Amino acid sequence: MILLVGCGVATGLETAVPSPTATFTPTMTPEPTDTPTPTPACGAHTENPRRYLALGDSYTIGESVAEAERWPMQLVAALREQGINIADPEIIAKTGWTTDELAAAIATADPVGPYDLVSLLIGVNNQYRGRGEDEYRAQFVDLLETAVSLANNNPQRVFVVSIPDWGVTPFGQGRDFRGVSEAIDTFNAINRQETLARGIVYIDITLLSRQVPDNPALIAGDGLHPSGAMYALWIAEMQRAVCHLLAQE
Repeated sequence: MILLVGCGVATGLETAVPSPTATFTPTMTPEPTDTPTPTPACGAHTENPRRYLALGDSYTIGESVAEAERWPMQLVAALREQGINIADPEIIAKTGWTTDELAAAIATADPVGPYDLVSLLIGVNNQYRGRGEDEYRAQFVDLLETAVSLANNNPQRVFVVSIPDWGVTPFGQGRDFRGVSEAIDTFNAINRQETLARGIVYIDITLLSRQVPDNPALIAGDGLHPSGAMYALWIAEMQRAVCHLLAQE
């Protein structure tokens, strides 16, 4: 069952880290190899479907793409191809949400854990609305703690996805796109630091999001949000890290 809490139209739109081994940063153009990279094992088959909760904003709800193209849906499909028994994702996300709005929505939805996997991607609307960095840090930390609690208090069943750079989109090009990119980097430095400090996996897809100017097919028809093709690039890069999480007891 897919639990969808929220969707719709937007209302507005490095510091040192203690554990670099917990991060997962994709490469832009992998070097060719003679032999294919082996597909990672995702753990033993379970009789009961694993449960996955995706928390976020427009990127997680998949604004302007079909349901099957949303990245949580693509992730589940990829995991099933590797033999994982996993239910459709439960999604609490809405276009335009900031950190505090997501927190309020989680409290209202009152999802019942434990979940085998919880993802968190939030912050672009804090940046878009000019909300403060200190406020973002405090509220992001609260959301991280909520995510861990929903994952049976196991931080190794949680992963954070970095904020994409909307400054490189056609929508962003009509604005101070360089300033947007710098601000996104600042917010990502905050969420990265707080994530790694808690031993949680951090998946950096921001570099991938910056491929849009070279490939218009990576942006949805609204000129702002990622297309299904862009989300597929995210999945290709995050799948190994997610498989590693599921393989842990």
